[in-house]
Amino acid sequence: MDKNQIISLLKQINYPGYNRDIISFGIISDLQVSDNSINLKLNIKADTDIANNITESINSLLKKEYSNIKVNIEIISTDNKTNVTGEIKALSKVKNIIAIASGKGGVGKSTTTVNLASNLSKNLKVGILDLDIYGPSLQMALGCYEKPVMNTNNMLQPIEKYGMKLMSFGFLNDESAPTIWRGPMVSRMTEQFFSQVDWGELDILFLDLPPGTGDIQLTLVQKVALSGAIIITTPQDLALLDVQKASDMFNKLNTPILGVIENMSNFHLQGKVYDSNQNLINGHINLNGKDYNISDGNLSIDLEIFKGKGGINESDRLNVPLLSKIPLSPDLASCTDEGTPYVYKHNNSYIKSCYDNVCKKISKQLGISID
Repeated sequence: MDKNQIISLLKQINYPGYNRDIISFGIISDLQVSDNSINLKLNIKADTDIANNITESINSLLKKEYSNIKVNIEIISTDNKTNVTGEIKALSKVKNIIAIASGKGGVGKSTTTVNLASNLSKNLKVGILDLDIYGPSLQMALGCYEKPVMNTNNMLQPIEKYGMKLMSFGFLNDESAPTIWRGPMVSRMTEQFFSQVDWGELDILFLDLPPGTGDIQLTLVQKVALSGAIIITTPQDLALLDVQKASDMFNKLNTPILGVIENMSNFHLQGKVYDSNQNLINGHINLNGKDYNISDGNLSIDLEIFKGKGGINESDRLNVPLLSKIPLSPDLASCTDEGTPYVYKHNNSYIKSCYDNVCKKISKQLGISID
C-alpha cells in the first residue's frame, strides 16, 4: 500500500454531479499513508450533502480494499479557488486537463505537447494552451499566425487547426517584441487564459508549461483542477536536477503525475544491409566497441548521444511509469520548425509508435477510450 495506489483508487470516485473524479478536482489537500492508517484532508465545505457523499464514498472504497486499515478523513473549510464548483465557467465542459511540465528548458515540452495532442485529436476533442508567456512556441510549432477574435459573449475564440482548439500568448503579442512582465501581470494573464477563452467541450486540454516552478505554475495549481501532469526530461543528470523540482512541486500539491517521458534518449537508426549482389545478409557491425546484430538484412541501432538515465531514474523515484523514451530525430525537429505535427507527416515511423504508446497509457489512466 502506497500513496500512488491510494490516489489511483480515489480516482474511481466522481465529484457529485460531475463526470470528473475527486483527485482531478483537487479537493484532497493532504494524503498520508502509514502501516495501519490512511489520513486524508479534504478542501471542501463541511456539513454539506456533497461533503457527506464524498466522505462516505471514500470510506466505503478504502475499507473494502484495505479491511484492516483505519481511514481518517478531516474536512477543511477553505477559500481555495480550485475549480471544484465550476467557478471557471470556460472550463466547465473540459473533462481532463493535463500539464506538460519540466523544471528545465529545452527538453522538448512543446514538441511533446503538440504531438500527443495531435495524435489524440484523431479520436477526441482536444485543445492546447501554451502558457509560456516569455517564450511561446505554439504558433511556430503548428504554423498558426492568425489572431484570435472575441465572440458575442465577449470571450476569446481559440484558433482551430488540425482539429484542435489552440491558444497562446504568442497569438496576442507582437512576435518581435520582448515580454517584460512582473509576477502579478503574468499571474493575471495566466488566469485570463482559463476564464476568458471559450474552450467549449473538450475531452483533454493540454497545458504547455514554461520551465521552472514560478508564478505561472503556482497560479495554475491554485485556479485549476488538474487531471494530472506529465514530466519531461532528457537523459543527463544536469537536466534531472531541475526536472525533479517540478515533479516535487506537483507531488506537494497532490497533483497526480501520470508518468515521465525521456526525450532525446538516443539516436535511432534502422536500415537494410545488402551484400555486393544485393542479397540481404546476416552478421554484425561494431560501432564504438559495441556489437549490433544484422538478421535477414535488418539493422537497428540506438546510439547514446547524451549519457545518463534521467527518465528511468525519475520514474523510479516518483514510482510512476516511464511512458516512453523518444529518440533524437532531424525529422522531428524539422516538422516543428515547419509547423506540421510529426505524427501527421510520419505515420509509420518508430517515433510515431512511441507517441501512440504514450497516448494509450495516459488515456487508460484517465479512463478514456481512444479506439
